[in-house]
Amino acid sequence: MRNHHLEPGPETCHGSFSRDLAPVLTIDPGDTISFGTLDGDWLVESLPGPPPRHGAAVAWRRPGLDDGHALIGPVAVAGARPGSTVRVRFLEIVPASWGWSRVGGRPVEHDRRLGIDGGEAHYLRWDLDPVTGLATSNEGHRVRMRPFLGVVGVAPEESGRLSTHPPRRTGGNIDFKDLVVGTDLYLPVAVDDALVSFGDGHAVQGDGESGATAVECPMERVRVQVDLIAGLALDGPRARTHEGWVTFGFAPSLDDAAFDALSEMGDLLAERLGCGRKEAMNLAGQVVDLRVTQIVNGVKGVHAVVSHDALAMLAGR
Repeated sequence: MRNHHLEPGPETCHGSFSRDLAPVLTIDPGDTISFGTLDGDWLVESLPGPPPRHGAAVAWRRPGLDDGHALIGPVAVAGARPGSTVRVRFLEIVPASWGWSRVGGRPVEHDRRLGIDGGEAHYLRWDLDPVTGLATSNEGHRVRMRPFLGVVGVAPEESGRLSTHPPRRTGGNIDFKDLVVGTDLYLPVAVDDALVSFGDGHAVQGDGESGATAVECPMERVRVQVDLIAGLALDGPRARTHEGWVTFGFAPSLDDAAFDALSEMGDLLAERLGCGRKEAMNLAGQVVDLRVTQIVNGVKGVHAVVSHDALAMLAGR
């Protein structure tokens, strides 16, 4: 097992998903990678003064090519082939010293339905302290941080440059708040070498990302282990968190996203318990929680959760 390091820069960052992007690094399964990330909006510093002064962006962002989140990668995983599964294990996530959040002032459905589409956007600038684990806004609000990456994904099968904003079956902008240290994310490989990308640091976010942003921030340091899992073919992302196993659904409507997440959970329960699908779905009604992942990425997200304790009890019948 080898350790690798990447620094964000014009040679290692990109703003779209594409199967045609050349990898910036090739690793063997089981290797670890450490890297920093830019803020998802390509910001490198928080400007002084009261909001809404937003921040200064990098000069080397390429219009038309880097219109999405600032991602680092892609990283090629030797031996990854379509039909296999990549596991990303989060070992360390340290945010930078600043972040921001914003809501309102845009002619979009989210703001209109909440009655905040008029006037200026409301910004908060946040000071982030990895030692205390607290984020403090310029207005004096304090929240406990739970840092994670909003975007983790492998290259999609489709050709061309695809937006980073909607999540898809190969991951991407999942915005799942439990992708914290200790979580494993499983992604179905769609192209040779997988081509894994990372970015969109969040210092803290609630389920749903209901304010349209998290506390968006660069990451000072992220360390992950990337592995290939033999004999596991997935239709979409899965995660193993401290709480339990998680499946995801992504769709234009929350109803469709919920049924997709629940259907994937039915597959997981059937696999783990060695039972039929109807029995799995019967049990899901007793032990599975459905939660809204995010409502702000165009394609909405719902995740289904079964606790480790519940799964162990069912398996031990």
